[in-house]
Amino acid sequence: MSSHIKNTRKFFNTKFGFFVLIVALFWLKTYISYRIDFTLGAKGGLQQFLLVVNPIPAALLIFGIALYFRGKIAYWLMLIIDLIESIWIFANVLYYREFSDFLSFGIIKGSGTVQNNLGKSLAEILHPLDFFVFADIIILILLLLFKVIKVDYTPFKKKNALAITVLSFVLMFAEFGISNADRSGLLTRTFDNNYIVKYLGLNEYAAFNAYQTHKESQTRAKAKASDLDDVFSFLKKNRSKANIEYYGKAKGKNVFIIHLESFQQFLIDYKVDGKEVTPNLNKFYHNQNTISFDNFYHQVAQGKTSDAEMMLENSLFGLPEGSAMVTYGTQNTYQAAPAILAQRGYSTAAFHGDVPSFWNRDNAYKSWGYQYFFDSNYYTEKPSYSVGYGLKDKIFFKDAAKYIQQLPQPFYAKLITLTNHYPYELDKQNVSFPATKTGDNTVDPYVQTAHYLDQAFGEFLNYLTKTGLIKNSMIVLYGDHYGISNNHRPAIAQLLHKQTITSYDLAQFQKVPFMIHMQGLKGGINHTYGGEIDVLPTLLHLLGVKDDNTVQFGNDLLSKKRNQIVAFRNGDFVSPKYTVVSGTVYNTKTGAVITPNAKQQAQIKKMQNHVTTELSLSDKVVLGDLLRFYTPKGFTKVNKKEYSYKYADGMKLLKEMDKKKKTDLLNKLHKKDTLNLYKTDAPELK
Repeated sequence: MSSHIKNTRKFFNTKFGFFVLIVALFWLKTYISYRIDFTLGAKGGLQQFLLVVNPIPAALLIFGIALYFRGKIAYWLMLIIDLIESIWIFANVLYYREFSDFLSFGIIKGSGTVQNNLGKSLAEILHPLDFFVFADIIILILLLLFKVIKVDYTPFKKKNALAITVLSFVLMFAEFGISNADRSGLLTRTFDNNYIVKYLGLNEYAAFNAYQTHKESQTRAKAKASDLDDVFSFLKKNRSKANIEYYGKAKGKNVFIIHLESFQQFLIDYKVDGKEVTPNLNKFYHNQNTISFDNFYHQVAQGKTSDAEMMLENSLFGLPEGSAMVTYGTQNTYQAAPAILAQRGYSTAAFHGDVPSFWNRDNAYKSWGYQYFFDSNYYTEKPSYSVGYGLKDKIFFKDAAKYIQQLPQPFYAKLITLTNHYPYELDKQNVSFPATKTGDNTVDPYVQTAHYLDQAFGEFLNYLTKTGLIKNSMIVLYGDHYGISNNHRPAIAQLLHKQTITSYDLAQFQKVPFMIHMQGLKGGINHTYGGEIDVLPTLLHLLGVKDDNTVQFGNDLLSKKRNQIVAFRNGDFVSPKYTVVSGTVYNTKTGAVITPNAKQQAQIKKMQNHVTTELSLSDKVVLGDLLRFYTPKGFTKVNKKEYSYKYADGMKLLKEMDKKKKTDLLNKLHKKDTLNLYKTDAPELK
């Protein structure tokens, strides 16, 4: 035993031995922090393995820098690097405890943002065990001071130091390859910082975030107010006028936005084995007080749900790569629906049964002016209550009612459903509908989760009816993006009862529902061609809000004279006359491929130029943060410091507003609670 200890001590008395020791201790404390301080959601053997090993490649690289130096300098460098790394871990532990997210350089450099975000005093946030991350530094310094470990003055061979550097890069690329195979688009979509840390590590997240921040800063720094000139010129030329028949019809009404996750238009009136997949939504779709659009398309790219929200709230497109909400949601200036309506006396709230950091919602929603964000921290959480990405829809809607009844009216409330999300998983006790029989295991359960969503919506609608909210509300439903991707052509062909599927069919398959319901509203099926970019101006006109001085790229879908070119994010487009996919032109009405004559070529070129210009100008606004240079008359710039979505702060604000306004549902009905009116057959709640 003594010889073993002697040999071990002899090894650690070498420069390489000390390097191995400091890397091992750094790995250990990082992994312990992963498990104790962060909720990274590593599932399955592969993700658990990556979580264990991901601190190692970066540690070899950064600590390996010291091996190129001699004597005490090498040791001091390793300790200094360890101290810097420990401070980074420590800061993220504190920030994560408050916001369930990791520090970004954009937040750090933002004027007063970190101070504002870490709203609690350090005494309230700090736990004594947080200082554990510095323990290894203290131990190593003591070992060196008392010469338990001695400084090795022998030069470390440069080729060996270089070999360690090369090894670190090899391991990083291997780690990224494995991670990207398990979660495609890990860095291009960047939907949640938790994913990057889980797969790649805290250091790799820092490097990637630094790159993103630099890229943003360069673009933002070069931007100037005059860049908006082309934007205003385009908008002036293409903005459609409000329809007098509908303008202001919903003025003063509550607004419910029901976000139908991954829900496609083909599901409306669709049957499996003679049974309607979505009977409640079908009835709502055909209601005489519902305006339903049957040529409405999603227009998302890699950002998917976040792109849909970006268009819905801002009438700005998502980006061709990544998520604008993630990359530009925190620091950019916006003039979004929540802020516009809040400045007209509305309460504004978003409801979502997932962690607040997903898609950077906890930051982007502040930029958009949401007063409340009722995220997963506001709901009762049990393993049986969740599936996939968060709360099951029936439980989510019922829990959301607890806060809806307290919101001062009028309010703007967005509820984001989750159960109908890929991979369309649902436990047996909630499956009450037959799967399709295409033979595609991804596609077949899609109708089952869609049916469950429909049931949940039906229960929520019953609650709105029983409480009387439906009488004073405009209810808006929209599908955010496709549920079945184009990679499932054989299954899509079977669903659509076709022999083969063309690119035209796939373009039409991108239709999603859009419905606007209000008692007294003149409803019907509207055949105009539009997309998610058009939602905001449509809703603002219904609410009687003028938007002729806003930077919004959409057009009112109810306008009698409007541009009906629907731009897809990749530059393809659909119009009533032509559908263009990857350069191939189709007759939109028949789906037949056409060879354009000279006149048609001129028309298509004009349409394509419109699409290209629209997309590029929207990108210009987002990438350059151009709205910081322009504030519309009557609009007050959003102050993100005014908002906190922590549970205690949200509940405190509800109480304050209750004392101040007395316009919430509970006050209107003179009740202490309305949840007894909410009926659900969710088996988990029985």
